[in-house]
Amino acid sequence: MVTNQTREEIREYLGQVPDWIAVLAEPASDHSWGLVRDLELGETELSAREKALVGAGVAAAIRCPYCSHFHKEEARMEGVTEDELEEAITLASATQYFSTVLHGNEIDIDDFVAETAEIVEHIEEQEATADD
Repeated sequence: MVTNQTREEIREYLGQVPDWIAVLAEPASDHSWGLVRDLELGETELSAREKALVGAGVAAAIRCPYCSHFHKEEARMEGVTEDELEEAITLASATQYFSTVLHGNEIDIDDFVAETAEIVEHIEEQEATADD
């Protein structure tokens, strides 16, 4: 259970203390709220909109109905359209798909890193040529 100070802080941020907060084991409870407050709700390098899209994609990939519901609602609050949500979720599924292909076929990571560097260099050269 969170401390009284943290409970009040959560109530101020969210308008209530959600049930899932009550099941957090000590000493992780206050720390867990800190992660939500500072990383998910706080000002970071990513905008709230970007964080919501990342959350929706990850939630779909890990097949968590709780996270999917929360992050979709969060994304909608940030003005994300249904088409954008669908795209973020599809991108997450593509990442998961190709991860399975790479791991299942035991692709050498060093070869993959080298190929990726070559691909990035090629694309950047193509973009530079197109800009000229």
